[in-house]
Amino acid sequence: MYYTDDSILPENMAPLIITAAPFGPEWLPGDADIPLTWDEQVQQAVDCYNAGATMLHVHVRDPATGQGSVDFDQYNYFLGRLRQAVPKMILQVGGSISFSPHTPEAKAKWLSYDTRHMLAELDPKPEFVTIATGTTQWDIMSMMIPEDIVGTHLENNPQVQAAWAGMYVDAGPAFYLEHLKRLRAHGIQPYFVPGHIHQMEIIERLIRAGAYMGPMNMAIAGYGGGTLGRNPYHWMDFLRQAPQGAVTTFWSSMRGLISLSAMAIVLGQHVRVGNEDNLWGADRKRKTSVQQVEGAVRICEEFGRKVATTDEAREIMKVGVWYDSVEETLRELGLPPNRRDGEKGFLVYDTDGKKTTARTGGDSHPMSYCMAPPETVKVAMEAVKAAQAKAPA
Repeated sequence: MYYTDDSILPENMAPLIITAAPFGPEWLPGDADIPLTWDEQVQQAVDCYNAGATMLHVHVRDPATGQGSVDFDQYNYFLGRLRQAVPKMILQVGGSISFSPHTPEAKAKWLSYDTRHMLAELDPKPEFVTIATGTTQWDIMSMMIPEDIVGTHLENNPQVQAAWAGMYVDAGPAFYLEHLKRLRAHGIQPYFVPGHIHQMEIIERLIRAGAYMGPMNMAIAGYGGGTLGRNPYHWMDFLRQAPQGAVTTFWSSMRGLISLSAMAIVLGQHVRVGNEDNLWGADRKRKTSVQQVEGAVRICEEFGRKVATTDEAREIMKVGVWYDSVEETLRELGLPPNRRDGEKGFLVYDTDGKKTTARTGGDSHPMSYCMAPPETVKVAMEAVKAAQAKAPA
């Protein structure tokens, strides 16, 4: 993304979209503020919405077992309950379905391609399903310190910790090419979750090849262990390469998420909070998912940036919007066009060479082909001209 002088002024930023992730599939009841019954799971969504979250990252827990559910009937039931309880909230279903090991013999792994493809057939439909592009080691233990897991089933449990350390996200071309087709056929938008810059390059190639034509909503996913870590230079470099028209949310883990959320807010990006990622406040005391949403709201308000309403979040993310060509997708995302035969050099879009009026850029700052000066400079220039006209010859 390209930043101009006024891009970091809060009044020029898009309202902040807060995603709540309150269903913590890696945790067991008792580890954190984990909702168990259907009513509790629904109420957690309602409470996050009332606190200021406009998007909900959805996992489903089987109330009978306390484990993450892989039953699609339960997914459909829960989505139906959510549509009634928080009808305006944007629903984003986690594409892993359920990947959590809770016994020494279990492994942390994503389910088969065919099983994950069934997310395209959810009814009622969510607005988004998260999608990985590229197989990646995803060792979430690598950035955790012992105090991060105090009071959870991971504490003093090296076998389960090892299972998490050995997790890989399996998402090769055979998965994401088919999954994108199925999501579009069912009117569900993909929410991209690249864990490092090379996975974002895969997404751009998919766009340039016409495998995906639509808005680009994505997370920058930094959990270490094969994904982005906590080096702020790496986050900035990733953000620098994100398309101008992308809508980007920072995802990370434990107390590192607090710093990265503040960074996202002042950079005009968006945040995700909740017990799926973090259990703690800056004071090193436990914080519920709702309290984490409230904390993001406070930071945003102190900075002077507006928190998005659900209507604003839907407009920013272009919910329900699709494009019909590669060229339209590239132009809407602010990416240069594909190279045509015989074209040399760095590519820009053709113009007729005529002077045009000012346009509003993707990061909410005025842009003009005729380089119209800011109003304050224009007034000053006119005053100078007036003084020169009055001066004796």
